[in-house]
Amino acid sequence: MSERTSYPARVDDDRLDAGVLGVPLGTRATLVQFSTAFCAPCRATRQVLRAVAAGEPGVAHVELDAESHLELVRRLDVRSTPTVLVLAADGRVVTRASGVPRRTQVVAAVDRAADARSV
Repeated sequence: MSERTSYPARVDDDRLDAGVLGVPLGTRATLVQFSTAFCAPCRATRQVLRAVAAGEPGVAHVELDAESHLELVRRLDVRSTPTVLVLAADGRVVTRASGVPRRTQVVAAVDRAADARSV
């Protein structure tokens, strides 16, 4: 079993960090997926996001169980699953969407996140 790295958590100004997500952010973008156990569209979304993360350098994918992260769900106003947040390298939420995305939509959102500059 691998050892889990601990990161200090921060959620402010629509930014998420490794402490909140439990994994390091991608160097270009991070795809954050909120799912629930019995959500069929969540499985399809997982496949799309994993494929993009595997094919795009510097892109990370993390899936969070909405029921296990209620405080974060409330903070980010997640109202349905699947909900996907695309983060810039600094953890800023650049894009958010609900439902099953198409690969082309995710790649375009990753490109926007990679182009986003810290404020």
